[in-house]
Amino acid sequence: MSEPIELSTAPARPARRMRLGRSRRPRFSGGSTERTAAGLLLLATLAAILWANSPWSATYDEFWSTEIELAVGSFEAHISLRHLVNDGIMTLFFFAIGLEVKREITIGELTDRSRAMVPVIAAIAGLVVPALLFLAVAGTTEQAHAWGVVISTDTAFLVGALAVIGPKFPARLRIFLLTLAVVDDVGALGAIAIFYSDDIQVWPLLLSIAFLAAIFFVRYLPVGRGPAYAVLSIAAWVAMYASGVHPTLAGVAVALMIPVFPPRRRDVERAMELTTAFRQSPSSEYAAAATRGLRASISENERMQTTFSPYVTYIVLPLFALANAGVRLDAETVGAALGSLLFWGIVAGLVVGKFVGITATTAVVRASGLGTLAPGLTLARVAGGAALSGIGFTISLFIVDVAIDDPLAQAEARFGVLVASALAFGLAWCVFRVSDKLQPPVPVGGTLARPVDPERDHIRGPVDAPLTLVEYGDFECPFCSRATGSIDHVRSVLGDELRYVWRHLPLTEVHDHAVDAARAAEAAAKQGAFFEMGQLLFANQNKLEVDDLCAYADQLGLDAERFLDDFNSTEVANRVTDDALDAEVMDLHSTPTFFIGEQRHKGHYDAATLVEALRASRDRSA
Repeated sequence: MSEPIELSTAPARPARRMRLGRSRRPRFSGGSTERTAAGLLLLATLAAILWANSPWSATYDEFWSTEIELAVGSFEAHISLRHLVNDGIMTLFFFAIGLEVKREITIGELTDRSRAMVPVIAAIAGLVVPALLFLAVAGTTEQAHAWGVVISTDTAFLVGALAVIGPKFPARLRIFLLTLAVVDDVGALGAIAIFYSDDIQVWPLLLSIAFLAAIFFVRYLPVGRGPAYAVLSIAAWVAMYASGVHPTLAGVAVALMIPVFPPRRRDVERAMELTTAFRQSPSSEYAAAATRGLRASISENERMQTTFSPYVTYIVLPLFALANAGVRLDAETVGAALGSLLFWGIVAGLVVGKFVGITATTAVVRASGLGTLAPGLTLARVAGGAALSGIGFTISLFIVDVAIDDPLAQAEARFGVLVASALAFGLAWCVFRVSDKLQPPVPVGGTLARPVDPERDHIRGPVDAPLTLVEYGDFECPFCSRATGSIDHVRSVLGDELRYVWRHLPLTEVHDHAVDAARAAEAAAKQGAFFEMGQLLFANQNKLEVDDLCAYADQLGLDAERFLDDFNSTEVANRVTDDALDAEVMDLHSTPTFFIGEQRHKGHYDAATLVEALRASRDRSA
């Protein structure tokens, strides 16, 4: 066996709030995945409706009312299949929501307060206005307490419907809606916890809190975290079930205890070293070490999202729809619903309340200056997204089950949710089609704002090479290309076919020394050592004080006095600022960001992917 590798223990400075744009994975990523998730939900819904209206309709309620008995010694518990789905299996859905909420608050969209301000306030209005509208219509009925049915948006259907409608350049709107959906989820979960949990038992609730506290400390275990999370999570669910708080909220509470953090350069490099060792000397020990290293480089939150999302998307949600969407659509039921204030309150709340609340609030917040919309995102497109937010399927049906006891009223409410979701989709389709025709959207950041200028830009490779790769980067960013060597690999593969261009995008909110590092590189460029200085900056990201920068200039043999003069000059400061302003115009806010030729690269930025993208651009232009 080969000698064990030596691992670096040099400390790495974590990026406190860095949002790596392409590595960020929303709850449902990719248009095809979103359409598949929405399609499965729709198929399960149609299957439930067909089953409930078939000649075997009696078997629908009989099947889902089948009781399951669990007995351990003298302890016995009885639960129907429907409640097993709604109270047990749906905990995974709420767990996935909790993971997403924790991530967004900690390192995601909700960490950027100025960017999140508009969707957050609009989401709050999207919770309050529909509830008020519902109460205005159905507040005098016995089902007035079911106002929670209209406050939630179904994220799976929302993003799936957006992909189906296919408005042009939906990326900014999609981020806006996902941010809105996170706040929406928080509000809906709070409503369930506060208003739809009855007969609270104190001691079981305190026991569940103790289990949750234990889950928080699992992160410090050296081994066995997975089994510990599983056992304690089940215990927390049982205790919360016994307390009278709706047990699915245990999923959210557990998720909030799971740690989340951005990838750290130290952990990524450790994983790379372990993987290299396994490649050079394959063995079970190195395989296990490499696996542990790869897992340690990603937070438990993101690993669990990746693990559970397919089950939630492809099993839990369709199963929930199959168990709850079976509404009889005979003349009696439809007639009763159309004459019911409960039905019309749900339709008004979801279709009108969401549309008016989100759109109007966005307009007011923008006009007042409290927040701004991202470049390329217009009020008309927000209106289309607001209409889609009226698709309140999963949690709406869930609240129907916990808020309404009367079977007939439940049927009317479920019918109202289905009709409202269909109307919301139709309204959104009309809004997008009309607004895109009257005010065609334009892409933001899709094309390089300023073409490559050999007289100005920092270029490696022939200036007239047929392929161009432009990187907007930050010398303090632990994942920019020079730090991981990906650009070196790309250049070695493509050789003289490629010209590589570096431009500055210092992330000043998260990197205290980013601007100084960029100015040091520009000052070194005055003496012909831009990329040489860049290598030193990347190699010493924890040491970027001015004294350190001067030491690197001395190490490169630069004229120290001239370096300092250039470092402090207006010309160098303006050079860095110009690149940053270009990035602002294109709405670039994460590093590294790449352009293939003049078109923005979307997707992964490992060496193999970049080489493939560059070659594809050459083939297209041939």
